[in-house]
Amino acid sequence: MHLSLLKLDKELPTPSRAHSDDAGLDLYARCPAVLAPGQRAVVATGVAVAIPPGHAGFVTPRSGLAARYGIGVVNAPGLIDAGYRGEIRVVLINHGEEPFEIARGDRIAQLVVVPAAVLEVELVGHLEETERGSGGFGSSGR
Repeated sequence: MHLSLLKLDKELPTPSRAHSDDAGLDLYARCPAVLAPGQRAVVATGVAVAIPPGHAGFVTPRSGLAARYGIGVVNAPGLIDAGYRGEIRVVLINHGEEPFEIARGDRIAQLVVVPAAVLEVELVGHLEETERGSGGFGSSGR
């Protein structure tokens, strides 16, 4: 299977995996930015993709940026639907205590493409019972 990728900024590196068996493709910042503590910014990546039908793209944080600097993706994972053809943009947030500088070309997030069932919604009068039932947050204990 292939992912069609359009480079909108030819000078940026092509998104790629750091290791051959990695799931995520590194996405790069198209423009520099500075995130103050608690601040968020929408950062363009300079690429657009054609997610195959029956799949979805998830924009996920980079674990190293999260662990070292507190940088995350606000709506993690950011969802890219199969029909979207615009530039991928990442909503970053600084959860750290220091300002964080993003330089053009820095790796800021990852793109993971996964199968996604496209289901028809069927209205019903009740749902099938399960062992868990309606137990939600904290229902399985501490």
